[in-house]
Amino acid sequence: MISRSITGKLLTVLAMCLAYSASLWAGQWAAMGPDGGDVRTLTYDPHNPDRVFLGTSTGVIFVSENGGQDWSRFAHLGTGDEYVLDHIVVNPQNSNIMYVSAWSAQSQQIGDIFRTTDGGKTWQTLPAMHGKSIRAMAMSASNPKTLVAGALDGVFRTNDGGNDWERMSPAGHAEIKNIESIAVDPKDPNVVYAGTWHLAWKTADGGANWQHINKGMIDDSDVFSIIVDHTNPSNVFASACSGIYKSVSAGEQFSKIQGIPFSARRTRVLKQDPTNENIVYAGTTEGLWKTMDLGKTWKRISNPEVVVNDVYIDPRNASHVLLATDRSGVLALNATGTWTASNHGYTHRYVTAIVPDQKDPNMIYVGVVNDREFGGVFFSRDNGQHWQQKSAGLGGKDVFTLRQAGSGALVAGTNHGSYILEHNANEWRPINTVVVEKTATKTVKKGKKSTQVASKTVTKSTLDARVNEVDISGDRWMQATTNGLYFSKDQGKSWMGGPVQGEKEFLSVRGRANTVVAAARTKVYVSHDNGVSFTEHSMAQYVTSIRGVTLTPEGQIFVASREGAFASTDSGASWSHVVAGLPDKDITSITFDSTANRLLATSLQTGVVFQSTDSGRSWQRGPDSGYPLRRVSVVHGRFVGATPFDGVVLQPENEGQSAAAGAGGASN
Repeated sequence: MISRSITGKLLTVLAMCLAYSASLWAGQWAAMGPDGGDVRTLTYDPHNPDRVFLGTSTGVIFVSENGGQDWSRFAHLGTGDEYVLDHIVVNPQNSNIMYVSAWSAQSQQIGDIFRTTDGGKTWQTLPAMHGKSIRAMAMSASNPKTLVAGALDGVFRTNDGGNDWERMSPAGHAEIKNIESIAVDPKDPNVVYAGTWHLAWKTADGGANWQHINKGMIDDSDVFSIIVDHTNPSNVFASACSGIYKSVSAGEQFSKIQGIPFSARRTRVLKQDPTNENIVYAGTTEGLWKTMDLGKTWKRISNPEVVVNDVYIDPRNASHVLLATDRSGVLALNATGTWTASNHGYTHRYVTAIVPDQKDPNMIYVGVVNDREFGGVFFSRDNGQHWQQKSAGLGGKDVFTLRQAGSGALVAGTNHGSYILEHNANEWRPINTVVVEKTATKTVKKGKKSTQVASKTVTKSTLDARVNEVDISGDRWMQATTNGLYFSKDQGKSWMGGPVQGEKEFLSVRGRANTVVAAARTKVYVSHDNGVSFTEHSMAQYVTSIRGVTLTPEGQIFVASREGAFASTDSGASWSHVVAGLPDKDITSITFDSTANRLLATSLQTGVVFQSTDSGRSWQRGPDSGYPLRRVSVVHGRFVGATPFDGVVLQPENEGQSAAAGAGGASN
């Protein structure tokens, strides 16, 4: 038995952590989109199936009160943004009681089970399971106080709603570990199935004995999902990386299901229709498949590009189906048999850039990463109320940086070169031609005289490196890439450059007048001749990850890094650690806001926008967004923030500490 006893001091610390988490993530700023992103799980309230809960990979739960049409934030679990919420369970007898399993994406060996008894107003971690990486969880259909959890170190069970837990699987067992899926027999809670990273196991006596149920399965199979037929428990389905298996003997023997192509064999989730046992859905990495005859025949009913993580089937209306997907958020099956996005109010986007349009004051553009064909660039004409994708021609590439030229053209730096979208154009085109000019001289004899003749050769190649940052300073375009620094004098038609003093990976570049400052991982390079020659400057030895560089009109250089903010007033020869009013680490950006002649800084430690009006000598706390921020811009006198996971967040109009900078955006 794992005791629920825990010291009062530790309980106090946990309570403080949860309270801190709630206040940090409460956020008065509005998450504006773009809608969509990754969804890990969907669960409904048995008392009200219109109430649907959505779990994310950053510790946030969303809720819909209208069957998935609209979403709002419900809770944030944990003290950071690393918890993956794969399982949400609602007590069918009392929907105020909910359980959520979590594992850390950063430290994958740890996690928690969270419980609320007041409908989500407050949450507590269950002490006996604290620190365990929980990858699976199921509630007994016959007794809602019985829950079974699968962790990396085995299988655990509670019979009293989570207060006390016992280990079901043998401690230190060589095979019953790395639990990925759990199923409880709907008629007998002592019968438990556990899918591992290597095949599956079953106990029929509450864990006293375990049976390796691998007959008929390919030996190297990770078992992602197990379901037991709610009308006939002898029928068991198991999904694995090698396909879907069915047993009609409660796991004694499996046979591989036919009809789903080999390429779609990675089935992440199986779900049985709650009102029709013959209907089973299989969510795969190549769309959603459906059988209406308990697995004999299958048909794909979604786009093959959809990666399905979970399936919601309305128990009142079997035609109302929602999908939790990678990148495209929630998809809803409509009356015509087609799928449409159902993400209003839900955003889980990694925003890298915010660009207010120079010619249209109502237009704003954002760049995102990690969303492939569902990402790229989005634009809004109404302050983020509605968004449209503008990514034709990008080919599903990540956008790490976004700038607008004086002509109105947009320039996007991607994981494979740069692209341009001309003003009023509908499709992006690549601008990745690198030109290398070489001049050679040779001696030519004309009679008795020798003459030196110069000849120039031009070699062209294509830049396919990741472009971390683009800077446009008048007619000079610059880009920091993983293959060096590149410069263009013809609006990106051609580029010249490459590694600088042997350094290839550049993260940031800025230019003013004749000065160019570029940042590598731990060094800064400064040029005073438009990038013809550079001087290398090292940072403090403990600086391991520079995130960006800024050049002020006075010639000061500011560096944002994991280890904090640093400033130089002598072109990089010496540096000072800026801590007067700024966090001492995790600075994500420092930008110069030309509309108000000030510096702005953001940090992953806090949602506060920091401001300096004395060239960075001192900093004051501005408004608190409630979200970790990657950077901020000023649009129509209000701060607009780019977040790592929550898309674009907008400062309220009536907030006391307004951006107060008029129209325009933070530059440099």
